Amino acid sequence: MNRFVIADPKKCIGCRTCEIACVMAHNGNQTSTLTPENFSPRLKVIKGLSVSTAVLCRQCEDAPCANVCPNGAIVHAKDSIQVIQEKCIGCKTCVVACPFGAMDVISKPAQRMSGGDSYGDCVRAEAHKCDLCIDNPSGPACIKVCPTDALQLISNETIEAMIRKKQERTAFDEAAGMLF
Repeated sequence: MNRFVIADPKKCIGCRTCEIACVMAHNGNQTSTLTPENFSPRLKVIKGLSVSTAVLCRQCEDAPCANVCPNGAIVHAKDSIQVIQEKCIGCKTCVVACPFGAMDVISKPAQRMSGGDSYGDCVRAEAHKCDLCIDNPSGPACIKVCPTDALQLISNETIEAMIRKKQERTAFDEAAGMLF
């Protein structure tokens, strides 16, 4: 089973600290190159009148985004769904297929090459989604910085523990009902 991060809207205060941590983690913790134009977190905090929460990739087992990618740029790797940017053509098919709205396509500056020589600036489109900070040994940056612990990494063990707890609660509730 793929791991994924989930947000608890009862705890989220909409501070967007997770968005900043995400951008910083994927920018080598360098602020000098950050501008409003290239501030692109891989999660989005959505705010309503009475609730706010972060929307992230659910790392689906049978990922619709991966199933529709015409170039095979979205793959299952390291218990998650990852994007191989070198294969991405920016077609946005994955954006349309994602049932959670967690996929995005962003434009990044790139250099066009001709026979090994750079001959001009251009823009490259890339699929953009939560990658669970796969290269960070301490895990997703967003979880560590959340001041209210609204973000949680869900693993197979976490789900098994949740199921077991629900089963016990159901069994004890049924047993208590039989006593009366």
